[in-house]
Amino acid sequence: MVWSELSRAIKVIRQKGPSQFQFWLIAVVIGIAAGAAAVGFRGAINALQGFLYGTDDVARLHSFARTLPWYWIVTLPILGGLIVGVILHRFTPDGRVRSVSDVVEGAAMSEGRVEIRAGLASAAASLITLSTGGSSGREGPVVHLAGVMSTWVSQRIHANGMIGRDLLGCAVAAAVSASFNAPIAGALFALEVVLRHFAVHAFAPIVIASVAGTVVSRLSFGDVPEFSLPLANQLEFYVELPAFLLLGAICGLVATALMRAIFFAEDVANRVQKRSGMPRWLRPAASGAVLGVMAIGFPHIIGVGYETTSAALKGQIGLREAMVFAMLKAVAVAVTIAGRMGGGVFSPALMLGALTGLAFGLIATPMFPEVSGSHTLYALAGMGAVAAAVLGAPISTTLIVFELTGDWQTGLAVMVAVSISTALASRLVDRSFFLTQLERRNIHLAAGPQAYLLAMHRVSGVMRPMGDARMPSEEHCWEMIRDGVYIDGNATLEAAMPIFDRAGVAYIPVVTLTGEDDAPELWGALFHVDALKTFNRALAATAAEEHS
Repeated sequence: MVWSELSRAIKVIRQKGPSQFQFWLIAVVIGIAAGAAAVGFRGAINALQGFLYGTDDVARLHSFARTLPWYWIVTLPILGGLIVGVILHRFTPDGRVRSVSDVVEGAAMSEGRVEIRAGLASAAASLITLSTGGSSGREGPVVHLAGVMSTWVSQRIHANGMIGRDLLGCAVAAAVSASFNAPIAGALFALEVVLRHFAVHAFAPIVIASVAGTVVSRLSFGDVPEFSLPLANQLEFYVELPAFLLLGAICGLVATALMRAIFFAEDVANRVQKRSGMPRWLRPAASGAVLGVMAIGFPHIIGVGYETTSAALKGQIGLREAMVFAMLKAVAVAVTIAGRMGGGVFSPALMLGALTGLAFGLIATPMFPEVSGSHTLYALAGMGAVAAAVLGAPISTTLIVFELTGDWQTGLAVMVAVSISTALASRLVDRSFFLTQLERRNIHLAAGPQAYLLAMHRVSGVMRPMGDARMPSEEHCWEMIRDGVYIDGNATLEAAMPIFDRAGVAYIPVVTLTGEDDAPELWGALFHVDALKTFNRALAATAAEEHS
């Protein structure tokens, strides 16, 4: 009886979509599942990392790695890179690791769906990367893995675009909150970074899922902050705030340097791979070799780097070490990501920010000791400022810093630094690391819906086909084709609109191009008014969803 009622309920959901109450129940289930995935991913990294490096305390891996033979430090990331390369070559079409940028793209352009097969392969690749000496973060892979889970649910219940995006937001919120034990920040991250709106209809289920993910995390690790600060930070209010404005500007530049270093390294790696004929499955191993050599002298680059971040927040690192560690970490992250080894940028940005802030504090506080607080306060503010600029998420990152440390008394300093760094970095890149990644793939999300909605509609779905009563004369269409005014039916409206502007015509013949030596086949005609109507409907639907 119970099973029959459950089957009937699932059938109703698949056919008619979930009601609000049913949707909230689904949000809870997704939140628990995504939270469990985040906890499991973290536990798997710790277990595998501890086994491979031979330590029971992975929280102090950097210190322990100094005692290991140099050849093992070098060999481990190479072997990990080989395994990663094989996985990505076998299970992804392009050998590229999926990350947060793909989740953002899925939310905007794929009705809240991401690639399942490639996503699972990317999670496995990132797990191996972070366990064998890769220098990146664990949060990005967890976010995409959560997106894979929500995609599976959306496909099973035949969710429309709005419900699919909301489910994706629920999964991401739970994954982030479970990763950082930060339920408030997890919910806001999903809204701010992934959905990129704060619609009321999405807020309640996302918060519910975020809380569910946090509960799973706290049942596993307890209700303790990720980083513990030794003493309460003291801020000399008003007088000291200009220093945090300056720190914010410096952190914005540091964040920009990190992002551009990653993109530069990717371009160099692409050219080297193309010119050398290196198979794509070997690329991660080559990067692993570089990381292994770096780790011999500087093992702090291994993994997510929370040991070094914690030491910076406690002021246990000197000025010279902080500056050197920051530069080497930026290089290691660029090598890891450019080598397509897997992992994210959130944890590295936290580490780089903490080191930058600490270095600034060690310089600034001795200069004005009578009006300066603790130099560790600058490390805390720098951690948030660099991470916020990289992620393009000033609100959720500020809250993550608060919830990671449990220090709510220094919020003014963190907010000032975060606001300046984000404002500066967003003008030097396309708003954030993720949106710049997409822009480099010719996916124009940074400029807003008006820039990317046209790319979501194919010409063949909007055109008037041959035989339509409103179709212009075939003779005139062929004249336009001979004059070079036509468009492929598989193209998008993004490619069609410039043709209308350039040619000044009311319609464009639509053809199919079968080959270079074959004559085009006339499909129909795309009218300017039809393209504009489609674009207007898409804008209206997007606005309605974002303000509902």
